[in-house]
Amino acid sequence: MSNYRRLNISGATYFITQVTYQRQPWLCSDIGRTAVRAALGHVRKNYPFSIDAFVLLPDHFHALWTLPAGDNNLSIRMLLIKRFVTKYYGNQLGLDVEISRSREKRKEGNLWQRRFWEHLIRDEVDFANHCDYIHYNPVRHKLCEFPQQWAFSSLHRFMEQNVYPLDWGYSGKVQIVSDVWDV
Repeated sequence: MSNYRRLNISGATYFITQVTYQRQPWLCSDIGRTAVRAALGHVRKNYPFSIDAFVLLPDHFHALWTLPAGDNNLSIRMLLIKRFVTKYYGNQLGLDVEISRSREKRKEGNLWQRRFWEHLIRDEVDFANHCDYIHYNPVRHKLCEFPQQWAFSSLHRFMEQNVYPLDWGYSGKVQIVSDVWDV
């Protein structure tokens, strides 16, 4: 069995990717969006973190989260978010996906992949590169032609705050740094 190790740095910022089980495209449904929003709000009450950037796609999401000073437990937040969605919204989603014996044995549902991807953000350039990756991801997955067309993204907040220009991504020449992990 693999022994996964995560860097647990107090107050750090992480790039996170969480994928649905067998890439089932339920996240952008009305119930999926409601479930993720409710789970994030619920978990943040007891385990605060800031959501610096976020994009929700049909079968995965990407986020930049910053943990508070003195707190380094990213994994508990992901566990609780996935558990909340599964417990309170899993039946409403009505997914008809067979659960493997391994998942059954571990009492896992059919909503989420078991693990999540994380990357510790190193500096401001790394942060900016991952923001670009997050916000351009719907275009890369051919879900829209321009990032502004994708409703489930923090890009709109970034544009309101003048972090990105209103025409960001229209040229199709957004530079995504090659070491940003690709889902």
